[in-house]
This record gives sequence, structure tokens and C-alpha cells, in this order.
Amino acid sequence: MSGSRNGFASGAVHASIEGLCRKLDYRFTHPELLESALTHRSAGSNNNERLEFLGDAVLNFLIADELYRRFPTASEGELSRARANLVRGSTLAALASLFELGNYLRLGPGELKSGGFRRESILAGALEAVIGAVYLDGGFDVCRALVLSIYRERLASISPETQPKDPKTRLQEYLQSQRMPLPTYNILAIEGNAHRQIFKVECIVENIVPCQGEGANRRIAEQNAARKALQLLGCE
Repeated sequence: MSGSRNGFASGAVHASIEGLCRKLDYRFTHPELLESALTHRSAGSNNNERLEFLGDAVLNFLIADELYRRFPTASEGELSRARANLVRGSTLAALASLFELGNYLRLGPGELKSGGFRRESILAGALEAVIGAVYLDGGFDVCRALVLSIYRERLASISPETQPKDPKTRLQEYLQSQRMPLPTYNILAIEGNAHRQIFKVECIVENIVPCQGEGANRRIAEQNAARKALQLLGCE
């Protein structure tokens, strides 16, 4: 990758993460970035939250860009559903597991005792942080090559035309088919610091109790609330 592959910075990368560098096939010029990417907030203040924030944005753009290029006839909705499938937490955690990322994480005593190295949200966040670290360390083109390498098999097998519709879309289409009013979504609370916010949202649908959902952003929270509404309506 533009001179950043094949080997490590001699003596700079801690022995415990050299194996991860080999799996990523990437050498960090600034290995402290990788160390931060692998440090969960439970282990200290120099953690991966900021890198996770950056990596999430970079990953979303790179996947959107690649899907746009690969599928020139796909609609905006189809591309959006395909991207959501590729960048959701469960997908990221599965990809992180391929690199055994959990074995390299630095966790606080509580998370370590509770098996945090296997937790989906922690693995997904750590992979986003690693992507953010590679972006800062090697630049855009190097990061793009790494992401496409990580996603090679999933990108080869995905078909935007067959991606399932998200819960908000399914709920709206169901209500329209029943000639019912469309749902409304209200933010109930935003908790946490700027880099680790949790949104709480309610979905209001006629004839059922309001359904609440949570997520790292408003979109995810609304999707989770819509999913609960679909369950109450017997559509899930």
C-alpha cells in the first residue's frame, strides 16, 4: 500500500501487536496510533473513541464510493441499504474477528472480566478506530486499499438489488398499505459525551403504544424504534 505494506517499523511496534500488523499487512509509521486504536475507554483516557469517530466517517465514505462505482444502475435506496449492511455493527464485529482483534485490545479490569474482548460493540468500534488510525498514518489511498482488502469477499458477494429494506422503510410502506397515518419520531434524550453519544427516540404509530429505540446516532435509534413498532404490528 503505497510503501506502507510489507513489514513493520523495526522495534517500534510492541511485540503483542506485531501479529495484528502482519494480518493487516500494514506497517505503521506512527505505531502509537495503533496502540490508541486498540485501547478501550475503560483502560484509560488515551483511548480509541476519537479514532472510532473518524474511522466511522472514513469507512462510510469509502464503502459508499465503492458501491457507487461497482453498481452504476443501482438506485439511491439500494445503495443505502447495501452500505448499511456492510458498515453495521454485526458486520464490523465479524470482520474484526477474522483478524482476532479482540486478542489485541487493551481493556479495563471490568471489561476484561466480563469478556469485553468478545463484545460486538467493542470489536466494531475497535475496527473503526484501526481504520481511522490507518487513515491518519498512511493517508487516504492507503486506507482505501486496506478497507477494500478487508471487505473484498463481502463486496464481491453483495447485490444492492437484493438487500432487505430497513425497518423505517418497511414500517412506512406497511402503514401506507393500511391507509394509516405515517409514523412520527421524537428524540427523548441524548446522553454521553460528544464522541460517545446515545440517542433515545420514540416512534409513534396510531393504535399502538409508543416504541422506544436507542443508538449511537439518531438514524440508528429511529431504526430500532421502528423495528419494535413492526413487532407490535405483527410484521416482524
